[in-house]
Amino acid sequence: MKLLCDREQLLAAFGAVGGVVPARSPKPILQHLKLVAAPGQGSTLMATDLEVGIRFRVLGVKVDQPGSVILPLQRMGQILRTSTGDDELALEVDGETLVVRGHRSEFKLPAEDPELFPDPPDFNAETGYRVAAEELRRAIRRTSFATDPDSTRYALAGVLMEPGPESITLVGTDGRRMARQIIGCEPEGAVEPPSQAPVVPVKALRLIERNLDDEEPARVAVQDGTAVLVKTGRAVIYSRLVEGRFPNYKAVMPSSFEARIPFAEVEPLLQAVEQAAIVTSKDSRGVDFQFGEGLLRLASQTADVGESHIELPISYDGKDVAITFDASYLLEALKALDPSQPIAAELIDHKSAAVFKTEDQYTYVVMPLNRDR
Repeated sequence: MKLLCDREQLLAAFGAVGGVVPARSPKPILQHLKLVAAPGQGSTLMATDLEVGIRFRVLGVKVDQPGSVILPLQRMGQILRTSTGDDELALEVDGETLVVRGHRSEFKLPAEDPELFPDPPDFNAETGYRVAAEELRRAIRRTSFATDPDSTRYALAGVLMEPGPESITLVGTDGRRMARQIIGCEPEGAVEPPSQAPVVPVKALRLIERNLDDEEPARVAVQDGTAVLVKTGRAVIYSRLVEGRFPNYKAVMPSSFEARIPFAEVEPLLQAVEQAAIVTSKDSRGVDFQFGEGLLRLASQTADVGESHIELPISYDGKDVAITFDASYLLEALKALDPSQPIAAELIDHKSAAVFKTEDQYTYVVMPLNRDR
């Protein structure tokens, strides 16, 4: 194999796929990347940990002799980052040696057998769902934070991806709060909804988010209820699904409310919660919310830290409602939203789940804390 690679393009490809590579693995070859180059077919950089994998199309590769090569992530990455004086780098496999040449540099690295690398699947599905990249990115950001990556109960370590005829619902929960985003989709082919909605691990979702291309819609396909494939502008991401049963998220959605408090923008509420949370701690996370006519009062107090009292004018003229929230739970949700968009809180009482809704089909359900915390 003999190639001439655009250094910046190859470095960008390393950044796009490198997050998949495991820090430790019983199969050392998984700690490397595989580059496949063929004239007229483009060049593909691959990475996998056997649970999640990616195929990324690399631009700026001139193929003299086609072939494939295993690239050590750390050392090849260092070569790419430090060879700032070279616009292009030549890669050549000579027997069991990988030679990397720049204008004034040359590196010789061991070349492992590319056949030992387990290639991630390519996207060959004829049926699936087409989703706007911007909407999918927004949905991932608004739901993935609410999961529990360490959970051994239920399938809380990922985000439920529930397809419908014209929309896909993404849901993340850790058992104490739930984030749901509904986005539009366009079915491709005679697609049949899966018997059980897939739960995609957070690691795969973050990889998908990084590789979405706003100029091209994403294509999503579920494989036999065991894996999901997502095709973006330049990448194909493969992921095994999280095993286990996802909680019935619809059962925790309150069917009614006693008070509805609208906020014209997210940002003032976010700033008020951030201020109130300054004096909270790991052991005392609660912020008291007192909703009254025309005013929201936030208060928190922590021994040896201090106390805070914040006031925020609101458009509300209903009955007083007092409720205590874990500030971090609200902050994570509010930071995932557009600061200028409106949001509304729907409340029942200090013991019942609170619901926050936006106009673009986002719902966030959070349980209150006991008032003595």
